[in-house]
Amino acid sequence: MYEQRKDLYRQIEDFTKSKVICFVTGDRQNLGIQIAQDVVDHFVHHLDTIGVTDKICLVIYSRGGDLLAGWNIVNLVRQFCDELNVIIPTKAHSTATLIALGASSLMMTKQATLGPIDPSINGPLNPAVPGPNPLSRVPVSVESVTGYFDFAKSLGVKSESETMQLIISLSHQVNPLVLGNVYRSRTQIRMLGKRLLSSHIKDDGKVEHILDFLCSDSGSHDYTINRREAANELGLQIEKPTAPQYKIIKSLHDDYASELQLLSPYDPNLVLGQNQEVDYSFTRGLLESVEGGSTKFSSRGKLQRVQIPTHSGGRQEATEDRRNFEAWHHED
Repeated sequence: MYEQRKDLYRQIEDFTKSKVICFVTGDRQNLGIQIAQDVVDHFVHHLDTIGVTDKICLVIYSRGGDLLAGWNIVNLVRQFCDELNVIIPTKAHSTATLIALGASSLMMTKQATLGPIDPSINGPLNPAVPGPNPLSRVPVSVESVTGYFDFAKSLGVKSESETMQLIISLSHQVNPLVLGNVYRSRTQIRMLGKRLLSSHIKDDGKVEHILDFLCSDSGSHDYTINRREAANELGLQIEKPTAPQYKIIKSLHDDYASELQLLSPYDPNLVLGQNQEVDYSFTRGLLESVEGGSTKFSSRGKLQRVQIPTHSGGRQEATEDRRNFEAWHHED
């Protein structure tokens, strides 16, 4: 809980000689959230409360989200400090990796991982997912589209006419407007990553090497990068916590993981148990600091067992989720 975590934040502030902000977007199975623009104004609250300071240390746990939201967050935090550092207890993937690229140094535990920053395009024009839900769409990975053409080239496709045929064939499967967004996103992510890295790495060749790996050479968006690879292969400035520091970081991770129930998949039937209806409140994300208090992303509502008609004329039991609140909110 926050009161216990606040003491851990103070201990991290002591050994980093900086102000600490902790940002968590939970990845609990069936109840995860992602980094999005709606958290930016809440960052402003914490930063205004802290004030302009020499150093800020951002402790982050996230599987990713909106790349432009990550860009906004890291640039916003850097407006309030001369030096930004990041601590990664376990996961900082995709957009969270992009945020980490804007830090002067990263402190990573043995189990901490970064990930590729190649985005996926999601929208109503994406290909439909076969199945009962007509609104469900398949995300289109930027690097999957690039891989399609790289694969064709490896088979000997070189001429302009053959390449055009490949484009036409692909456009029959993926809306051309989605393909246009893929190209725009690929260009944009390299631009964002380059600007963040160039703020503290002056070797252009090194910056391009890092971006090549994070944007394409890793081969898969699910690829994870441990601290040894981050330091030795990518050349990022990586710090290892001492044993006492690791104990503090691990205690912090265990505390928020417990509150967000990160290791327990969400199952509404288990929440209901033997009851016909249950009021619920789930904490799904955290943004905290000593001065700014605790800001949480919560979902609240009521679960009910209901009877729905079947095609055969009978009825079957189902679970209905009547959600009445879902947002970031500040707790006094």
